[in-house]
Amino acid sequence: MPDFARSLQKTHAAVVYARAQHEGQRRQVDGAPFILHPLDVAALLHEAGARDHVIAAGALHDVLEKTDATQADLAKRFGTRIAKLVEAVSEDKQITGYAARKAALRNQVAAGGRDAALVFAADKLSKVRELSLPAAPKAPVRKRRLAHYRHCLELLQERLPDSSLVGALEAELEPHIAAAEREQALSTAP
Repeated sequence: MPDFARSLQKTHAAVVYARAQHEGQRRQVDGAPFILHPLDVAALLHEAGARDHVIAAGALHDVLEKTDATQADLAKRFGTRIAKLVEAVSEDKQITGYAARKAALRNQVAAGGRDAALVFAADKLSKVRELSLPAAPKAPVRKRRLAHYRHCLELLQERLPDSSLVGALEAELEPHIAAAEREQALSTAP
């Protein structure tokens, strides 16, 4: 249990539940236990000064997408406020096509309010940091993922202009975008 979660009632319960739900899952990028990502998101939110219910939603942000948990489960265990935050940052699995699904997600986050944007910012910052892990595959980052992250950054800059999470996301995303642009230029050079 992370130290910061011990004194936060909702976050503590959310971490326990998220650990159980993500048991046995591995991160695609490096094979580490998947729970490291939701814990990182929760830690980033805590460091940014978010309130208990927002940090709890950060710990839970992937349970609807990656486990058999339902929104009704979350509402019953954690209340509707946290359940709605998690839903606001969860993709609609029924939308086909990467670009359409990601655009719908960004629209959902925009409609979800400040707290949803905070959880989304922490999630994207954590995901961008995973791109730099030593164990991460060295293959180039997919162009469409970087385009999605860029659109996320634009949305978050509009919704949370003074957030330290958004500033960190911009700083950490830029080198990946620049590297992809250099690679693209080299691959199309005569």
